[in-house]
Amino acid sequence: MVPSASVISDDPSILFNIAGMVQFIPYLTGREPAPFSRATSVQKCVRTEDIEEVGKTTRHGTFFQMNGNFSFGDYFKEGAIRFAWTFLTTPEAEGGLGFDPERLWATVHHEDAETVDLWLKETSLPRERIQFRGSEDNYWHTGQPGPGGYCSEIYFDRGPAYGAEGGPEADEDRYIEIWNLVFMEFELSAVRSKADFDVAGELPAKNIDTGMGLERVAFLKQGVENMYEIDEVFPVIEAASRLSGKRYGANHDDDVRMRVVADHVRAGLIIMGDGVRPGNEGRDYILRRLLRRAVRAMRLLGVSEPVLPELLPVSMEVMKASYPELERDFDRISRVAYAEEAAFLRTLESGTALLAQAVEKAGPAGTLSGEVAFALHDTHGFPIDLTLEMAAEHGVSVDAEGFRTLMSEQRERARADAKAKKGSAKDLSAFSALLERGRTEFIGYDSLSSDARVRGLVRDGEAVERAVPGDTLDLVLDVTPFYAESGGQRADRGLLTGDGFTARVLDVQSPVKGLSAHRVEIVDGEIAAGADVLAQVDSEHRFAAAQAHSATHLVHSALRSLLGPHAVQAGSLNQPGYMRFDYAYGDALSASARAEIEDAANTAVRDNMAVSYEHLPLEAAKASGALALFGEKYPEIVRVVDIGGPFSRELCGGTHVGSTAEVGPISVLSEASVGSGTRRIEAAVGLEAFRGLAKERTVLQSLSEMLKVPGADVPERVSSLMERLREAERTIAELGRARVLAAAAGAVESAREVNGVRVSATDLGQVADAGDVRTFVTDVRARMGEAPAVVAAAGSVNGKPSVVVAVTPEAQALGLRAGDLVKEACGVLGGGGGGKPDLAQGGGQDASKISAALDAVAAAAGRR
Repeated sequence: MVPSASVISDDPSILFNIAGMVQFIPYLTGREPAPFSRATSVQKCVRTEDIEEVGKTTRHGTFFQMNGNFSFGDYFKEGAIRFAWTFLTTPEAEGGLGFDPERLWATVHHEDAETVDLWLKETSLPRERIQFRGSEDNYWHTGQPGPGGYCSEIYFDRGPAYGAEGGPEADEDRYIEIWNLVFMEFELSAVRSKADFDVAGELPAKNIDTGMGLERVAFLKQGVENMYEIDEVFPVIEAASRLSGKRYGANHDDDVRMRVVADHVRAGLIIMGDGVRPGNEGRDYILRRLLRRAVRAMRLLGVSEPVLPELLPVSMEVMKASYPELERDFDRISRVAYAEEAAFLRTLESGTALLAQAVEKAGPAGTLSGEVAFALHDTHGFPIDLTLEMAAEHGVSVDAEGFRTLMSEQRERARADAKAKKGSAKDLSAFSALLERGRTEFIGYDSLSSDARVRGLVRDGEAVERAVPGDTLDLVLDVTPFYAESGGQRADRGLLTGDGFTARVLDVQSPVKGLSAHRVEIVDGEIAAGADVLAQVDSEHRFAAAQAHSATHLVHSALRSLLGPHAVQAGSLNQPGYMRFDYAYGDALSASARAEIEDAANTAVRDNMAVSYEHLPLEAAKASGALALFGEKYPEIVRVVDIGGPFSRELCGGTHVGSTAEVGPISVLSEASVGSGTRRIEAAVGLEAFRGLAKERTVLQSLSEMLKVPGADVPERVSSLMERLREAERTIAELGRARVLAAAAGAVESAREVNGVRVSATDLGQVADAGDVRTFVTDVRARMGEAPAVVAAAGSVNGKPSVVVAVTPEAQALGLRAGDLVKEACGVLGGGGGGKPDLAQGGGQDASKISAALDAVAAAAGRR
């Protein structure tokens, strides 16, 4: 039995594991030898391509569990069919699922007559309940180059109440697929669609991949109508019903929303459980979208207050039996989720204000443009269905077609980008071939140099025999002291030398598990595959990187000690002289907390704690108190880094100093938010920390000399000067406003009549801000009495023109609108503006045209 891999995919072209076999792809393709000939698993999967259909049908779900049976070169079609039929039809009391064999159907690929014969030979299934189907249904692949093959699906007949007779070909609502046997025997070189692909040849061994959808079998066995009503999902629907006061089953639209809530809350729970945090890119964005769609659906059910604190614990309670880590980690998970909901509710609040402005501009019975709806959705995260609902409340329609067009264009750009990324993914076949000749032995924990042999050279994904000066390519050794980048630690650098050649090591990566690829630049001579080399790590670079990595462990421990165990690592970067550490926490650190963490880490440095290592089985390491990081995949035997006994104990494959004193000073540079519920600490380490502090000392000394005060008094002196400066600025602003208001009486007297309207137009010259212009205009308008009047004024704010127009009620009755008039002025100034009928403002680029802009307002007022 193999436990579920993380829902996070190792494949950079796939955000989440979308099938039960994903973790076994290296074994199925032969890139890595399978550690077992057979396996059984329950794999967590997430598919989001049909996210908009979730809840609308009962067949679409975001998170699901795929039960799998796998054979790696062991049994094939005959055994797979026999095992599947036996398990499905054996009574529950005898360990099977107890399905009635008279209600089972099978489909096979139309070119796979052999499988039909095996169904008839191995089972009691009659020929009339076996149907041929095309590649769209009965050929399996991952959607990209890799393993593939014919498949045979098993369906359960729910009965005539659910649809038409005739098997899966006739009705897949009545006939529900519960099992898929994939006969994986081919390597696909190109995949253009589900049914259009190129077969490069056969796999090294014929393999079996069984897929049984746990949720589908569960709803059939539990006697409910669909997967949303099973015991792992329906309690969330019940909670949503209780919170909203809406009864499930009473209204189709409400039912859809409750199903969306149940699906997305569960999917979000699982994804966060595997270490993902909401964000704006990749899988982080998918998680954010799921959580926000759940909150949005509850809002449409009439619940406006936070809902995840009520719903998420319900989902955890029903899922913890299958995944106990959800309960252990729920404090972390819930903090992330609740912070995301709070952020989204603030977004909804700001989006509501923007929508209100757009509705007012559209006017009664108007139409909100697709561009506005798209901007609300794309920039502010405002859901389109909420836009439609709220616009309708104000009697305003929405150009939904325009919105959909813009969304479609965005999706096409996203697909093109994803396709480009997928297409540019590195071809690993050359590295896989080298791995077949043996793994790279890493000896860098104990030695910084070693004799080694060049196992192979790879340039642009192709194996080459030799490299010459000026070439930059990947080089694989049988033994290496070079640390390959992983766990946030940058790779080693150094030199490879041999008989007549020298190569500079620029980077080291692990393109396939067990192999180190050294990115080298050939300095002189010629290197060929099979050559003997001396591999030498740059000891200064290694030591500085080790300092940073050990400093990260110290800062992590200090954070957890101060903030609590939920402040766990969410990412890191360790390189010479610098460490960056992301951690889960919702609030900013106070200055005193930041200083306390810095002090605790440096105290650990002063105490010269021993840094030791041991290798333990994973579960034994966890039981010993070693901290395992979320989202990381660990082997069965792990390396435990212990610093000072109880001070810090983590699973870590990185390199470290021998004792904490070797870390040197740790100087925290910044602490800031990098996303909802995630904070980041950056620090200089070792000699770089000292150099940074020395620069600050020099700056302080310079300020001390300029201000003629001791260094300790510099902050107070600067604060005093800043307050005096602010006071001077306030005085200047007040004088400016007084000057502007003093001109108001003159503006009234100089107003001229234009076509029955009094028009006052004033150039105020330099002003402190646009508020002064606005104050002047409203003051002059108040002095105009009851006559129809237009008041315009403009001033230069930091070299840029600002214009304000006010219109009296009597002038508005004649058809004059401030917003129209200010646009006339802004057109002359090379800018734009707008506002309400009685008051509007705008600006432009060219202050030299203020006089012409004011003339344009007067002329427009006369054309009424």
